[in-house]
Amino acid sequence: MSMSRPIAGGLLMLGAVLLSGCGGSDFSDLQVFMEETRARPAGKIEPLPRFKPYEAFTYGATSLRSPFQPPIRIDLTQRQKGSQDIKPDENRARQFLEGFNIEGFDMVGILSNQQGMQALIRGAGSVHRVKIGDYLGRNHGRVTSIEEGRVDVVEIVPDGEGGWLERPRTLSLPERG
Repeated sequence: MSMSRPIAGGLLMLGAVLLSGCGGSDFSDLQVFMEETRARPAGKIEPLPRFKPYEAFTYGATSLRSPFQPPIRIDLTQRQKGSQDIKPDENRARQFLEGFNIEGFDMVGILSNQQGMQALIRGAGSVHRVKIGDYLGRNHGRVTSIEEGRVDVVEIVPDGEGGWLERPRTLSLPERG
């Protein structure tokens, strides 16, 4: 037992010597680093880059043929010649459904009351009632008859040579299967 006391005392002495090295307040190297950093000139922050403002694009090909529909082949020798007697009435007030292509309309039903038959046409964002004499489509299409399951429309289209042609179209109820 007498031997363990000197070993314990030596270890205690060694620990005290080691800890005394940590207790010193020699931060001179840290102070020098901080003074050098503060002495440097301050940096300049670049301004944010200027971005071009967004320019809206207006799609102007809405009245053209859809690129997903096959082109119509026209045989010029068999083509109908237009007439100068047939003309659309440019002075009449335009109806709402004339601002849309007739291909975008579908017949969804009919109504019958004291005033006669009316067709229900879906297109232009909702369902609309049309009667005989109403106009729809961009080619001066006029409803000529309403029957069970179909609406007949006659469009007036230019023939490309200064005349006009009447082109019949039919909107039908879809077949239920």
